[in-house]
Amino acid sequence: MNKTLSYIIGLIILAALFIVILFFTPDIYIFPGLVYLNFVKRALFVLILCAVLCLFRIVKGPTPADRIVSLDMFGILVIGFCAVLSISTGRQWYIDIGIAWALQSFISTLALAKYLEGKDFDD
Repeated sequence: MNKTLSYIIGLIILAALFIVILFFTPDIYIFPGLVYLNFVKRALFVLILCAVLCLFRIVKGPTPADRIVSLDMFGILVIGFCAVLSISTGRQWYIDIGIAWALQSFISTLALAKYLEGKDFDD
């Protein structure tokens, strides 16, 4: 019962945070003259919120497997952050950074999974 209650409370808090982000975000003018500023603003806030939650799971994760999955999710959020920045600024090199981050994240996830299995890297 206690675990279910904590899940419900966490879900309510997350829903409230997303509602605040979607409807009550302050006006921030990072890129003046941008037509779709509301989308960029909300996307950045959601990505930052999710990144903070992933960092919390990386620090608190009860098992190393939880930490690996959270680290992989954090890498995906960084790629999304690069994509939003590339769309909003019009600069293509953010996409290059995202691709490099995706390759590094994939290789590190494989390496950590092999390490947790107890195998060598050349197996």
